[in-house]
Amino acid sequence: MEKYRGHGIGLFSGGLDSSLAVLLIMKQNIKVTALSFVTHFGCDFTDRSSCSRDPFPVAKQFGFEVKLVHLAEQFVEIVRNPKYGHGKNMNSCIDCRILMLREAKKFMELVGADFVFTGEVVGQRPMSQYKPQLNVVARDAGLKGKLVRPLSARILPPTEPELSGILDRDQLENISGRSRKRQMELAAQFGLTDYPNPAGGCLLTDVGYSRRLRDLLAHTDPVDFRELNLLRVGRHFRLDDRCKLIVGRDEMENLEIEKLRRPEDVLFEARETGSPLVLLVGSADEAAVQLAAAITARYCDLKRAEAVNITYGHDECDSKTISVAPAKDALLETIRL
Repeated sequence: MEKYRGHGIGLFSGGLDSSLAVLLIMKQNIKVTALSFVTHFGCDFTDRSSCSRDPFPVAKQFGFEVKLVHLAEQFVEIVRNPKYGHGKNMNSCIDCRILMLREAKKFMELVGADFVFTGEVVGQRPMSQYKPQLNVVARDAGLKGKLVRPLSARILPPTEPELSGILDRDQLENISGRSRKRQMELAAQFGLTDYPNPAGGCLLTDVGYSRRLRDLLAHTDPVDFRELNLLRVGRHFRLDDRCKLIVGRDEMENLEIEKLRRPEDVLFEARETGSPLVLLVGSADEAAVQLAAAITARYCDLKRAEAVNITYGHDECDSKTISVAPAKDALLETIRL
């Protein structure tokens, strides 16, 4: 086999577009190292959304390397204060892309690669993939001239790898818009058969999750990653400025609450009947404890009873039991997150 013509660093989610971008680059005998970015906001490889598809089967099928990169604290700060604003919910797509590309640039320079590439398609996503935004992203990431978008390359200005002959521009694509017809044709040509439907895997695009996240950011600084993980679990209620309540919805969520609880949290349960685990997080006064117990009663199997015995405490050694009437739904709607 002839020597590689160059080395490209690809942003790789495991979705159809990023997979095709890798394959288009590899087709030109370019070595590819793919970076899959992980955040606390939904890049979970157990689901099949395009943002969070398990990247490794495609890499194994076609023979390229994938490295996982966790964005951690710096990504949380971008979500809190994005330079280019949020989308409909808490998604800060432009700032997110810039951060990923800055990390890819560092890696490119570290290993001596020639360029960075992505699976972006011109006009596919309204916030981050129109031409002006694509230019801003390349500029702010410090990759102007070295950022290739293989799926739309022929409708974008030539990049340095194309001008220098590392990449043959004629073998790249000119896709634009939201149709996936051409991508599906390419997938068939490459033998890429198992790919997800387009979907938002990022929790920041979810209305309910974004509402809970806004509340957390308003009441917590710095953000605790345990608190971020709790946002994925259960029903959430803001009891007052100092504390909130998380109510498990099923056995799996009860187990997750048990796993994430800390010694300073207060756990509530109706032990005489079927009951969720309910976690009180923060500093609670007597009124908040009473309300938390009433909410626990509302979601247990005796929710229609006049009064329910609720056990609560930091642990078994200091547990107490009180009898409360289940909370009314009208009240819950005023404090639900």
